[in-house]
Amino acid sequence: MKKCTILCAVMMAATMSLSAQGVNGQSSMVNDFTGTWAAAAEWTGRGDMPRMSLAGNTLREIIQVSIGGEELQLQLSNEFSKEPVEIKSIYVADALDSCDIDRKTVKELKFGGQKSVTIAPGETAMSDNFAYKLKPRQRLAVTICYGEVPVNMTSHRGSRTTSFIATGQIAAKKKFETAEKLDHWYSIAQLNVRTDGQVKAVAVLGNSITDGRGSTTNLQNRWPDQMAANLDCGVLNLGIGGNCVVRGGLSEPAMKRFDRDILGQKNVDRLIIFQGTNDIGTSPHAENTAKELKEAYKTLIKKAREAGIKKVYGATITAFKGNGWYSPYHEAARQDVNEWIRTSGEFDGVIDFDELTRDPSDREKLKKELSEDWLHLNAEGYRVMGEYAAEFLKTKQ
Repeated sequence: MKKCTILCAVMMAATMSLSAQGVNGQSSMVNDFTGTWAAAAEWTGRGDMPRMSLAGNTLREIIQVSIGGEELQLQLSNEFSKEPVEIKSIYVADALDSCDIDRKTVKELKFGGQKSVTIAPGETAMSDNFAYKLKPRQRLAVTICYGEVPVNMTSHRGSRTTSFIATGQIAAKKKFETAEKLDHWYSIAQLNVRTDGQVKAVAVLGNSITDGRGSTTNLQNRWPDQMAANLDCGVLNLGIGGNCVVRGGLSEPAMKRFDRDILGQKNVDRLIIFQGTNDIGTSPHAENTAKELKEAYKTLIKKAREAGIKKVYGATITAFKGNGWYSPYHEAARQDVNEWIRTSGEFDGVIDFDELTRDPSDREKLKKELSEDWLHLNAEGYRVMGEYAAEFLKTKQ
Protein backbone atom coordinates (compact mmCIF):
# COMPACT_ATOMS: atom_id res chain seq x y z
CA MET A 1 0.00 0.00 0.00
CA LYS A 2 2.82 2.37 0.89
CA LYS A 3 4.66 1.56 -2.37
CA CYS A 4 1.47 2.23 -4.34
CA THR A 5 1.02 5.61 -2.64
CA ILE A 6 4.60 6.62 -3.43
CA LEU A 7 4.26 5.45 -7.04
CA CYS A 8 1.03 7.40 -7.49
CA ALA A 9 2.62 10.52 -6.04
CA VAL A 10 5.58 10.23 -8.42
CA MET A 11 3.28 9.75 -11.41
CA MET A 12 1.16 12.74 -10.38
CA ALA A 13 4.24 14.94 -10.00
CA ALA A 14 5.50 13.88 -13.43
CA THR A 15 2.11 14.64 -14.99
CA MET A 16 2.01 18.06 -13.36
CA SER A 17 5.54 18.77 -14.59
CA LEU A 18 4.64 17.88 -18.18
CA SER A 19 1.48 19.97 -17.98
CA ALA A 20 3.42 22.95 -16.70
CA GLN A 21 6.04 22.65 -19.45
CA GLY A 22 3.58 22.38 -22.32
CA VAL A 23 4.27 20.90 -25.74
CA ASN A 24 7.27 23.09 -26.57
CA GLY A 25 8.97 23.28 -23.20
CA GLN A 26 7.49 26.68 -22.33
CA SER A 27 5.52 27.17 -19.14
CA SER A 28 1.78 27.06 -19.83
CA MET A 29 0.74 27.64 -16.22
CA VAL A 30 2.59 30.87 -15.45
CA ASN A 31 3.87 33.31 -18.06
CA ASP A 32 7.08 34.48 -16.43
CA PHE A 33 8.03 36.88 -19.22
CA THR A 34 6.32 40.01 -20.50
CA GLY A 35 6.96 41.83 -23.75
CA THR A 36 8.80 45.13 -23.41
CA TRP A 37 9.34 45.68 -27.16
CA ALA A 38 8.17 44.08 -30.38
CA ALA A 39 8.02 44.74 -34.11
CA ALA A 40 5.79 43.12 -36.73
CA ALA A 41 7.82 40.94 -39.10
CA GLU A 42 7.64 41.60 -42.86
CA TRP A 43 9.06 40.27 -46.11
CA THR A 44 11.87 42.49 -47.36
CA GLY A 45 11.79 43.61 -50.97
CA ARG A 46 14.84 44.78 -52.91
CA GLY A 47 14.17 48.46 -52.14
CA ASP A 48 14.34 47.80 -48.39
CA MET A 49 17.51 45.70 -48.41
CA PRO A 50 20.85 47.39 -47.61
CA ARG A 51 23.10 48.45 -50.52
CA MET A 52 25.95 46.43 -49.00
CA SER A 53 25.27 42.83 -48.14
CA LEU A 54 24.75 41.85 -44.53
CA ALA A 55 26.57 38.57 -45.24
CA GLY A 56 29.81 38.48 -43.25
CA ASN A 57 29.11 41.93 -41.81
CA THR A 58 27.73 43.40 -38.58
CA LEU A 59 24.42 45.17 -38.02
CA ARG A 60 23.72 47.41 -35.02
CA GLU A 61 20.04 48.19 -34.36
CA ILE A 62 18.58 50.53 -31.75
CA ILE A 63 15.29 49.93 -29.95
CA GLN A 64 13.55 51.69 -27.08
CA VAL A 65 11.90 49.42 -24.52
CA SER A 66 8.84 50.11 -22.39
CA ILE A 67 9.41 48.27 -19.09
CA GLY A 68 12.65 47.24 -17.40
CA GLY A 69 13.89 44.07 -15.75
CA GLU A 70 16.96 42.04 -14.87
CA GLU A 71 16.40 38.88 -16.92
CA LEU A 72 15.67 39.04 -20.64
CA GLN A 73 15.11 36.95 -23.75
CA LEU A 74 15.33 38.09 -27.37
CA GLN A 75 13.44 36.54 -30.28
CA LEU A 76 14.86 36.62 -33.81
CA SER A 77 12.77 35.96 -36.93
CA ASN A 78 13.46 34.42 -40.32
CA GLU A 79 9.78 33.83 -40.97
CA PHE A 80 9.52 35.60 -44.34
CA SER A 81 12.79 34.39 -45.83
CA LYS A 82 13.30 31.48 -48.23
CA GLU A 83 16.86 30.69 -47.12
CA PRO A 84 18.44 30.20 -43.68
CA VAL A 85 20.02 33.12 -41.83
CA GLU A 86 23.33 32.40 -40.12
CA ILE A 87 24.18 34.45 -37.03
CA LYS A 88 27.76 34.11 -35.83
CA SER A 89 27.22 36.09 -32.63
CA ILE A 90 24.88 38.67 -31.12
CA TYR A 91 25.22 41.02 -28.17
CA VAL A 92 23.27 43.82 -26.52
CA ALA A 93 24.41 46.97 -24.73
CA ASP A 94 23.11 50.32 -23.58
CA ALA A 95 22.92 52.61 -26.61
CA LEU A 96 24.76 55.92 -26.63
CA ASP A 97 24.81 58.51 -29.43
CA SER A 98 24.68 57.35 -33.05
CA CYS A 99 26.16 53.83 -33.30
CA ASP A 100 28.12 54.04 -30.03
CA ILE A 101 27.43 51.75 -27.08
CA ASP A 102 28.40 51.63 -23.44
CA ARG A 103 30.92 48.78 -23.60
CA LYS A 104 30.72 48.18 -19.84
CA THR A 105 27.15 46.96 -20.34
CA VAL A 106 27.79 44.47 -23.18
CA LYS A 107 26.11 41.08 -22.84
CA GLU A 108 26.65 38.29 -25.37
CA LEU A 109 23.63 36.12 -26.09
CA LYS A 110 23.46 32.36 -26.50
CA PHE A 111 21.04 29.98 -28.15
CA GLY A 112 20.94 26.53 -26.60
CA GLY A 113 24.23 27.35 -24.92
CA GLN A 114 25.92 28.32 -28.19
CA LYS A 115 26.82 31.84 -29.31
CA SER A 116 25.94 31.09 -32.95
CA VAL A 117 22.59 30.09 -34.38
CA THR A 118 21.23 29.29 -37.84
CA ILE A 119 17.51 29.97 -38.28
CA ALA A 120 15.72 27.95 -40.93
CA PRO A 121 13.37 29.59 -43.46
CA GLY A 122 9.99 30.35 -41.93
CA GLU A 123 11.24 29.91 -38.36
CA THR A 124 12.13 31.97 -35.30
CA ALA A 125 14.72 31.52 -32.55
CA MET A 126 14.46 32.62 -28.92
CA SER A 127 17.70 33.29 -27.08
CA ASP A 128 18.55 31.66 -23.79
CA ASN A 129 17.45 33.80 -20.86
CA PHE A 130 20.19 36.26 -19.91
CA ALA A 131 20.90 38.64 -17.05
CA TYR A 132 20.85 42.35 -17.91
CA LYS A 133 19.94 45.48 -15.97
CA LEU A 134 17.38 46.92 -18.38
CA LYS A 135 15.93 50.27 -17.34
CA PRO A 136 12.38 51.33 -18.23
CA ARG A 137 12.20 53.36 -21.46
CA GLN A 138 15.90 53.00 -22.16
CA ARG A 139 17.51 52.70 -25.61
CA LEU A 140 19.14 49.33 -26.22
CA ALA A 141 21.59 48.44 -28.99
CA VAL A 142 21.29 44.96 -30.53
CA THR A 143 24.39 44.01 -32.55
CA ILE A 144 24.23 41.02 -34.91
CA CYS A 145 27.29 39.52 -36.63
CA TYR A 146 25.97 37.68 -39.70
CA GLY A 147 27.34 34.76 -41.66
CA GLU A 148 25.27 33.79 -44.70
CA VAL A 149 21.98 35.67 -45.13
CA PRO A 150 18.83 35.22 -47.25
CA VAL A 151 18.30 37.11 -50.49
CA ASN A 152 15.28 38.69 -48.82
CA MET A 153 15.64 39.17 -45.07
CA THR A 154 12.80 39.25 -42.57
CA SER A 155 12.53 42.86 -41.44
CA HIS A 156 10.38 45.69 -40.17
CA ARG A 157 10.51 48.53 -42.68
CA GLY A 158 9.13 51.35 -40.53
CA SER A 159 11.66 51.38 -37.70
CA ARG A 160 11.74 55.23 -37.54
CA THR A 161 15.14 54.48 -36.03
CA THR A 162 18.54 54.36 -37.73
CA SER A 163 20.44 51.07 -37.97
CA PHE A 164 24.17 50.86 -38.70
CA ILE A 165 26.19 48.37 -40.75
CA ALA A 166 29.94 47.80 -40.30
CA THR A 167 32.24 45.73 -42.49
CA GLY A 168 33.28 42.37 -41.05
CA GLN A 169 32.62 40.73 -37.70
CA ILE A 170 32.77 43.47 -35.06
CA ALA A 171 33.38 41.99 -31.63
CA ALA A 172 31.87 43.61 -28.57
CA LYS A 173 35.08 45.42 -27.54
CA LYS A 174 36.10 46.39 -31.07
CA LYS A 175 35.49 49.85 -32.56
CA PHE A 176 32.37 49.99 -34.74
CA GLU A 177 32.92 51.98 -37.94
CA THR A 178 29.70 52.60 -39.86
CA ALA A 179 29.78 51.78 -43.58
CA GLU A 180 26.04 52.24 -44.23
CA LYS A 181 23.02 53.64 -42.39
CA LEU A 182 19.38 52.85 -43.03
CA ASP A 183 16.06 53.16 -41.22
CA HIS A 184 14.93 49.51 -41.03
CA TRP A 185 15.16 46.69 -38.51
CA TYR A 186 16.24 43.19 -39.56
CA SER A 187 15.84 39.84 -37.77
CA ILE A 188 14.76 41.22 -34.38
CA ALA A 189 11.14 40.53 -33.38
CA GLN A 190 10.59 40.52 -29.59
CA LEU A 191 12.34 41.50 -26.39
CA ASN A 192 10.83 40.10 -23.20
CA VAL A 193 11.63 40.66 -19.53
CA ARG A 194 10.97 38.39 -16.56
CA THR A 195 8.16 39.83 -14.46
CA ASP A 196 6.80 36.64 -12.83
CA GLY A 197 3.47 37.53 -14.42
CA GLN A 198 2.90 40.57 -12.22
CA VAL A 199 3.39 43.19 -14.96
CA LYS A 200 1.32 42.82 -18.12
CA ALA A 201 1.56 44.24 -21.63
CA VAL A 202 -0.80 46.07 -23.95
CA ALA A 203 -0.47 45.30 -27.66
CA VAL A 204 -1.49 47.66 -30.47
CA LEU A 205 -2.65 46.36 -33.84
CA GLY A 206 -2.37 49.11 -36.42
CA ASN A 207 -1.13 50.58 -39.68
CA SER A 208 1.24 53.46 -40.54
CA ILE A 209 -0.34 55.85 -38.02
CA THR A 210 0.64 53.40 -35.27
CA ASP A 211 3.93 52.53 -36.99
CA GLY A 212 4.84 56.22 -36.76
CA ARG A 213 4.62 57.77 -40.23
CA GLY A 214 5.04 61.50 -39.52
CA SER A 215 6.93 60.99 -36.25
CA THR A 216 10.57 62.09 -35.82
CA THR A 217 13.27 59.58 -36.77
CA ASN A 218 15.30 58.49 -33.70
CA LEU A 219 13.16 60.45 -31.21
CA GLN A 220 10.83 57.53 -30.42
CA ASN A 221 7.71 59.74 -30.47
CA ARG A 222 5.12 57.56 -32.14
CA TRP A 223 1.82 57.57 -30.26
CA PRO A 224 2.46 54.14 -28.63
CA ASP A 225 5.84 55.50 -27.43
CA GLN A 226 4.07 58.48 -25.90
CA MET A 227 1.54 56.13 -24.32
CA ALA A 228 4.33 53.97 -22.87
CA ALA A 229 5.94 57.04 -21.28
CA ASN A 230 2.78 57.49 -19.22
CA LEU A 231 2.16 53.86 -18.20
CA ASP A 232 3.89 51.21 -16.08
CA CYS A 233 3.30 48.22 -18.35
CA GLY A 234 4.72 46.70 -21.49
CA VAL A 235 3.65 48.47 -24.68
CA LEU A 236 4.03 46.53 -27.93
CA ASN A 237 3.69 48.38 -31.23
CA LEU A 238 2.54 45.95 -33.93
CA GLY A 239 1.76 48.56 -36.55
CA ILE A 240 2.77 48.14 -40.20
CA GLY A 241 2.77 50.96 -42.72
CA GLY A 242 0.26 50.49 -45.55
CA ASN A 243 -1.34 47.51 -43.81
CA CYS A 244 -4.98 46.53 -44.23
CA VAL A 245 -7.29 44.49 -42.02
CA VAL A 246 -9.10 42.29 -44.53
CA ARG A 247 -7.10 42.17 -47.79
CA GLY A 248 -4.63 44.06 -49.93
CA GLY A 249 -2.25 46.69 -48.62
CA LEU A 250 1.37 46.10 -47.67
CA SER A 251 2.51 42.95 -45.87
CA GLU A 252 0.08 40.35 -44.59
CA PRO A 253 -3.33 41.81 -43.66
CA ALA A 254 -4.26 41.87 -39.98
CA MET A 255 -6.63 38.92 -40.36
CA LYS A 256 -3.67 36.76 -41.42
CA ARG A 257 -0.92 38.15 -39.19
CA PHE A 258 -2.99 38.41 -36.00
CA ASP A 259 -2.00 35.05 -34.50
CA ARG A 260 1.73 35.74 -34.90
CA ASP A 261 1.85 39.48 -34.24
CA ILE A 262 -0.67 39.71 -31.39
CA LEU A 263 -1.32 36.26 -29.93
CA GLY A 264 2.39 35.42 -30.23
CA GLN A 265 3.41 38.13 -27.75
CA LYS A 266 4.23 37.48 -24.11
CA ASN A 267 1.75 38.20 -21.30
CA VAL A 268 -0.60 40.57 -23.14
CA ASP A 269 -3.78 41.28 -21.20
CA ARG A 270 -5.07 44.27 -23.24
CA LEU A 271 -5.33 44.88 -26.96
CA ILE A 272 -6.00 48.07 -28.90
CA ILE A 273 -7.29 47.63 -32.46
CA PHE A 274 -6.69 50.83 -34.45
CA GLN A 275 -6.82 49.82 -38.07
CA GLY A 276 -9.10 50.20 -41.08
CA THR A 277 -8.27 53.48 -42.79
CA ASN A 278 -6.28 51.73 -45.55
CA ASP A 279 -9.11 49.26 -46.22
CA ILE A 280 -11.57 52.13 -46.63
CA GLY A 281 -9.34 54.59 -48.44
CA THR A 282 -8.17 52.17 -51.12
CA SER A 283 -11.53 50.45 -51.67
CA PRO A 284 -13.55 50.91 -54.86
CA HIS A 285 -16.62 49.75 -52.93
CA ALA A 286 -16.32 51.52 -49.57
CA GLU A 287 -19.79 50.53 -48.33
CA ASN A 288 -19.00 46.82 -48.71
CA THR A 289 -15.61 47.35 -47.11
CA ALA A 290 -17.26 48.91 -44.06
CA LYS A 291 -19.37 45.77 -43.62
CA GLU A 292 -16.32 43.55 -43.98
CA LEU A 293 -14.40 45.57 -41.41
CA LYS A 294 -17.12 45.14 -38.79
CA GLU A 295 -17.14 41.38 -39.28
CA ALA A 296 -13.33 41.28 -39.17
CA TYR A 297 -13.27 43.24 -35.91
CA LYS A 298 -15.71 40.76 -34.36
CA THR A 299 -13.52 37.85 -35.44
CA LEU A 300 -10.36 39.44 -33.99
CA ILE A 301 -12.12 40.31 -30.72
CA LYS A 302 -13.32 36.72 -30.36
CA LYS A 303 -9.86 35.28 -31.07
CA ALA A 304 -8.22 37.63 -28.58
CA ARG A 305 -10.63 36.74 -25.79
CA GLU A 306 -10.32 33.01 -26.47
CA ALA A 307 -6.55 33.42 -26.18
CA GLY A 308 -6.87 34.98 -22.72
CA ILE A 309 -6.62 38.70 -23.53
CA LYS A 310 -8.93 40.25 -20.97
CA LYS A 311 -9.79 43.56 -22.61
CA VAL A 312 -10.05 44.52 -26.27
CA TYR A 313 -10.44 48.22 -27.03
CA GLY A 314 -11.45 49.74 -30.33
CA ALA A 315 -9.95 53.02 -31.56
CA THR A 316 -11.96 55.09 -34.01
CA ILE A 317 -10.50 55.78 -37.47
CA THR A 318 -9.11 59.30 -37.76
CA ALA A 319 -10.22 61.78 -40.44
CA PHE A 320 -8.59 61.95 -43.89
CA LYS A 321 -10.29 64.80 -45.77
CA GLY A 322 -7.60 66.61 -47.75
CA ASN A 323 -5.77 63.38 -48.51
CA GLY A 324 -5.81 62.00 -52.04
CA TRP A 325 -8.15 59.09 -51.37
CA TYR A 326 -10.90 61.15 -49.75
CA SER A 327 -14.37 61.08 -51.30
CA PRO A 328 -17.89 61.45 -49.85
CA TYR A 329 -18.33 57.67 -50.27
CA HIS A 330 -15.14 56.82 -48.38
CA GLU A 331 -16.01 59.34 -45.67
CA ALA A 332 -19.47 57.79 -45.27
CA ALA A 333 -17.83 54.39 -44.78
CA ARG A 334 -15.44 55.83 -42.17
CA GLN A 335 -18.32 57.40 -40.27
CA ASP A 336 -20.27 54.13 -40.46
CA VAL A 337 -17.40 52.07 -39.07
CA ASN A 338 -16.71 54.60 -36.32
CA GLU A 339 -20.34 54.62 -35.27
CA TRP A 340 -20.23 50.84 -35.01
CA ILE A 341 -17.02 50.95 -32.95
CA ARG A 342 -18.64 53.45 -30.57
CA THR A 343 -22.07 51.84 -30.20
CA SER A 344 -21.98 48.12 -31.05
CA GLY A 345 -20.88 47.04 -27.58
CA GLU A 346 -18.44 44.54 -29.11
CA PHE A 347 -15.39 46.28 -27.63
CA ASP A 348 -14.62 46.63 -23.92
CA GLY A 349 -14.11 50.36 -24.42
CA VAL A 350 -13.56 52.95 -27.12
CA ILE A 351 -10.48 55.14 -27.60
CA ASP A 352 -12.00 57.94 -29.66
CA PHE A 353 -9.01 59.18 -31.64
CA ASP A 354 -11.38 60.59 -34.27
CA GLU A 355 -13.11 62.93 -31.84
CA LEU A 356 -9.78 63.82 -30.21
CA THR A 357 -7.96 64.86 -33.39
CA ARG A 358 -10.63 66.18 -35.77
CA ASP A 359 -11.20 69.83 -36.59
CA PRO A 360 -14.19 71.12 -34.54
CA SER A 361 -15.33 73.13 -37.57
CA ASP A 362 -15.02 70.18 -39.98
CA ARG A 363 -15.49 66.70 -38.53
CA GLU A 364 -14.13 65.13 -41.74
CA LYS A 365 -10.71 66.73 -41.33
CA LEU A 366 -7.80 66.57 -38.88
CA LYS A 367 -6.84 69.60 -36.84
CA LYS A 368 -4.28 71.48 -38.90
CA GLU A 369 -1.78 71.69 -36.04
CA LEU A 370 -1.85 67.89 -35.62
CA SER A 371 -1.65 66.89 -39.29
CA GLU A 372 1.35 65.69 -41.28
CA ASP A 373 -0.43 65.17 -44.61
CA TRP A 374 -4.18 65.11 -43.76
CA LEU A 375 -3.97 61.35 -43.18
CA HIS A 376 -1.01 60.80 -40.87
CA LEU A 377 -0.46 62.88 -37.79
CA ASN A 378 2.69 64.79 -36.89
CA ALA A 379 4.79 64.50 -33.73
CA GLU A 380 2.43 66.81 -31.81
CA GLY A 381 -0.55 64.78 -32.95
CA TYR A 382 1.09 61.59 -31.73
CA ARG A 383 1.88 63.18 -28.39
CA VAL A 384 -1.77 64.13 -27.94
CA MET A 385 -2.93 60.65 -28.97
CA GLY A 386 -0.46 58.81 -26.74
CA GLU A 387 -1.24 60.82 -23.64
CA TYR A 388 -4.97 60.45 -24.27
CA ALA A 389 -4.69 56.67 -24.73
CA ALA A 390 -2.63 56.34 -21.54
CA GLU A 391 -5.23 58.22 -19.51
CA PHE A 392 -7.94 56.03 -21.01
CA LEU A 393 -6.12 52.84 -19.98
CA LYS A 394 -5.53 54.16 -16.47
CA THR A 395 -9.27 54.64 -16.00
CA LYS A 396 -9.85 51.01 -17.04
CA GLN A 397 -7.48 49.42 -14.51
